[in-house]
Amino acid sequence: MDEQHGLIVMQASGRLPALPLVLMKAGPGARNHQAIIRAMSVSLRKVLVIPNAGIAPAGPLAEEFSQALNGLGMESVIEAYDFEHPGKLPQVQGFDLLVALGGDGTLLRAGHLAAAAGIPVLGVQAGHLGFLVELSRENWRTMLPRLAQGDYKVEKRLMLSATLVREGSDLQTWDVINEVVISRGRAIRPIEVRVDLSEGYFTSYIADGLIVATATGSTAYALAVGGPILPPELRNMLLIPVAPHLALDRAVVLAEGASVILRSRAEHEVVLSVDGMQPVSVLPSDRVRVHANPNSLQMLRFGPPNYFYRGLAEMVMRNPALRMVENDD
Repeated sequence: MDEQHGLIVMQASGRLPALPLVLMKAGPGARNHQAIIRAMSVSLRKVLVIPNAGIAPAGPLAEEFSQALNGLGMESVIEAYDFEHPGKLPQVQGFDLLVALGGDGTLLRAGHLAAAAGIPVLGVQAGHLGFLVELSRENWRTMLPRLAQGDYKVEKRLMLSATLVREGSDLQTWDVINEVVISRGRAIRPIEVRVDLSEGYFTSYIADGLIVATATGSTAYALAVGGPILPPELRNMLLIPVAPHLALDRAVVLAEGASVILRSRAEHEVVLSVDGMQPVSVLPSDRVRVHANPNSLQMLRFGPPNYFYRGLAEMVMRNPALRMVENDD
């Protein structure tokens, strides 16, 4: 037990390198949290359908999907949007549901819009990778009547808020669904990142970068660098370094409600990126403040309670992210 910071540090025994450290508040405040999944009783009347304009199949699929919604007595509006070349954002206010047609990247971008408006988002596969999306091109027609009948659940997932602080002023703030990454820029040299928690100094890393991820993000970049997989309903942050050198090489799971301040030091470029968006430069005197977001990502689900683990196992087995396979030239 760390008496100074009131933290319990737990590490599983053995030699598995990916086992995380878990930091929890000590004392009576520590408690288990149940999954925040609730059945919806409010009918969905007005639906915004957003196909990713950069994905060719998404447009025709949006037309079919919208017609099917109308046939079930719901009002739908289609507004195509190119998430890779953003312009004027779609108007989300006034809708009961946002349907995003594309892949996981499309769902993440649409999720930012839906969370800010306080409405759920439903992902329909039209892109390449679809671990987060709920419906596929093969099953959406059979599942859609359940939407009209109210036979679904909404899963509330933790989002983060990240703020770049420069000279004592908030320069820019982002809503975060997957992760915040502070890392080296173009120079192939490590950086130093200091981490302070709400209780005080935690540790410093020499690494290519540091990831602060949500449970949703634990299956994204954090997973790629050896982090643990967290159930999506957990409201904990995950810290994991990228290629650490003579530094703490374990993932660290922070307590719910924790806040993090990151500081970097390097003689070369340091950048900050949120959910894979365009990175911004970080100066040596800058601070990056990360904490729980008051908004939650609300994901509409039809699947059984074990959908996450079953889907994860299937995804690992067939890895649809692979683009170069044996028969490619």
